Amino acid sequence: MRHRNAGFKLGRNTSHRRALLRNLVTSVIEEDRVETTVAKAKAVRPHVEKMITLGKKGDLHSRRQAHAFLRTDDAVKRLFDVVAPRYGDRQGGYLRIVRTGFQQGDGAQKAFIELLGAEKQLEVKRQKRADLKAKKRAELEQQLEEQKKEAGESEGGEQAA
Repeated sequence: MRHRNAGFKLGRNTSHRRALLRNLVTSVIEEDRVETTVAKAKAVRPHVEKMITLGKKGDLHSRRQAHAFLRTDDAVKRLFDVVAPRYGDRQGGYLRIVRTGFQQGDGAQKAFIELLGAEKQLEVKRQKRADLKAKKRAELEQQLEEQKKEAGESEGGEQAA
């Protein structure tokens, strides 16, 4: 029976578990979407929702409470300026957990934990990443062509001599 056993231990001692959850909450707020195991995603959900609720309050005390839990100043700033206003009239349920498959190695179930309404920002990030890849690919192709030209010239010069 699991009576009065709330929360997830995640196979860690208290300090390790607290550090893990703080890191995950910070990452979710900074990145909008994080891939992790299903158990960790379920464990981190109440903490992220509490941070968003603090962000919606917006007063100094809430900012200090969020700062005490989150790891970076950037995460606190983003929470209060970007993330919390997105959910102004929503009464909870700010996250989505999407199962993605199994982890190679131990077979743990993997999932994305993402903020609702972040699809636009994620699409912009995805597009920027694709543009960078295309740019790098074009630069590499150009370098290969230059190397081929130099190799052809050096071979032609050696044959003439």
